[in-house]
Amino acid sequence: MNTTTTRDVEVSRIPSGEKITIPAETKVVITQALGGSFTLLIPSQAGLFRVEGNHADAIGQEIPARTESAAGGDLGQAVWDQLKTCYDPEIPVNIVDLGLIYGLEVNAEGKVSVQMTLTAPGCGMGPIIAAEAREKILTLDGITDASVELVWEPAWSPDRISEAGKEKLGMA
Repeated sequence: MNTTTTRDVEVSRIPSGEKITIPAETKVVITQALGGSFTLLIPSQAGLFRVEGNHADAIGQEIPARTESAAGGDLGQAVWDQLKTCYDPEIPVNIVDLGLIYGLEVNAEGKVSVQMTLTAPGCGMGPIIAAEAREKILTLDGITDASVELVWEPAWSPDRISEAGKEKLGMA
């Protein structure tokens, strides 16, 4: 979808994660709108960029509503559900179905620990995706703290993609 920025907006360059500010009146193409964030093609910058949902108004979109309810009182399931709203900005599959989540623990005090990886170790978007996952987990009632750690062992492979993810990617 072609649009023009309505105000200056901070974006993250994909895949380096470098933050830059795009000025108002910049022509952009929304290539992906999933999980509350947007992937943009910005011809004047020759590349792809991610804009967070709280800046959606700058590209003519509605700021996405945050989900804050637990899944039937099961806090662990609610965390998994939140993680399913986090997307790699270049791949239209959530981080759970991509097989990026290696471990998840929720203790009795509501502290969450997540271990996740990336499809490529050099991807600069890792800290941004991990921060988004943490922010979304912290919106859940009953969660007191959350950490999301990037890990590299075992190495990720396409074998970790769920059947739903493979279907979405045309691999099924």
